[in-house]
Amino acid sequence: MTNDNRQMWTDLGIDLERHDMLLNALGPAYKEIYLSQMNRPKGMGFFDFVVGDIHGIRVRELRQHAKDGGKVVATYCIFVPDEIVLAAGAIPVGLCAGTNFSIQAAEQVLPHNTCDLIKSSFGFKLGRTCPYIQASHLVVGETTCDGKKKMFEILSEYQPVYVIEVPNKKNKVSRELWLSEVVAFKGVMEKLTGNKITEEKLAQAIKLVNGKRRALQRLYQARKANPVPISGKDALLVTQVSFYDDVARDTQQINALCDELEKRIASKEGVFPPNCPRILISGCPMAIPNWKLHHLIETSGAAVVCEESCIGTRAFSDLVAEDKRGIDDQLKAIADRYMKIHCACFTPNTERIEDILRLAKEYRVDGVVHYNLLYCHTYANEAVRVAKALENEGIPLLRIETDYGDDSGQLRNRIDAFLEMIQK
Repeated sequence: MTNDNRQMWTDLGIDLERHDMLLNALGPAYKEIYLSQMNRPKGMGFFDFVVGDIHGIRVRELRQHAKDGGKVVATYCIFVPDEIVLAAGAIPVGLCAGTNFSIQAAEQVLPHNTCDLIKSSFGFKLGRTCPYIQASHLVVGETTCDGKKKMFEILSEYQPVYVIEVPNKKNKVSRELWLSEVVAFKGVMEKLTGNKITEEKLAQAIKLVNGKRRALQRLYQARKANPVPISGKDALLVTQVSFYDDVARDTQQINALCDELEKRIASKEGVFPPNCPRILISGCPMAIPNWKLHHLIETSGAAVVCEESCIGTRAFSDLVAEDKRGIDDQLKAIADRYMKIHCACFTPNTERIEDILRLAKEYRVDGVVHYNLLYCHTYANEAVRVAKALENEGIPLLRIETDYGDDSGQLRNRIDAFLEMIQK
């Protein structure tokens, strides 16, 4: 921690005392969960560095961008098209939060029976402990959940907010609505930045973001190997960092990591014993520093090999078509790609259930853990149909409902029993 950082945080209006408490808690937790792992890929060093200076270098880059006349756009969902933000000359930064630290501040305003992801995210603004939201010029929300929609209304009292409407169906009318929202968002970004989004700029942004998606696809492809060359915890961290790091740099580092992983696969080098239990986690997203479930599973003798979630496959599985010409066709290609995200906000949502079954087979998993944040009703209710589909296919399932509190002892008991069952 440098004096320059502290001055930057002061300039951003950060509550330094509480911010120090946050960083002082993060360091030991990261050391215990991540740095204690054996035989980690050397390529994880970059991501260790990013977390070690999580509120330093990247925030400084955003501040410099603003000083140069650029804008920073904070987002809370993978439905916000990064391509449009980048094409306007702005920088997108993912802001979902995964810590209990900021919830007490949020509960001064929000109801207790709101999911922890919403409370944690809002609490960072209310408590002035997140330099990313402090450095942003606009928060872009969406309508994927009722709790977030209402939170954005309250957040708008503290920060400029724009909300994109995500439809709840995928029929013709809904797709037309979504395309109109994507077109409108282009206008919002042009007004915010003062820059016109051209065909050339949008084409460049599409290729840039697709490049990151391809790198993440490559990472997940490596996780299909037996023995698995990287822990689920490390893969989770890579995807988490990808939401706020510079896109080109992040893509380069992920590809460098994948080069190393592919060499490990060729030499059959793994981080877990061959044929150890392989687990797919499905359900709610996991934002930094929400590493609890992965840590419990992997310190109980199993490997997490895939995540079907907004922090996993949903974020990168599909690409935007790069061969479209003209702004109208490019925007339609963007809209088409984002409507392939199978979020639990949609009804019906058979595509997500099909994804879970397909991923379970592709990654040769021994069981699925459905992860549900307490008070997240969309995923909790959809888990009923997920359970029935997995039962029909003979795939073992463990349903976990938890929050950001410390219930590790209870969860470990359930995980141990599940792993014992699937190994019989």
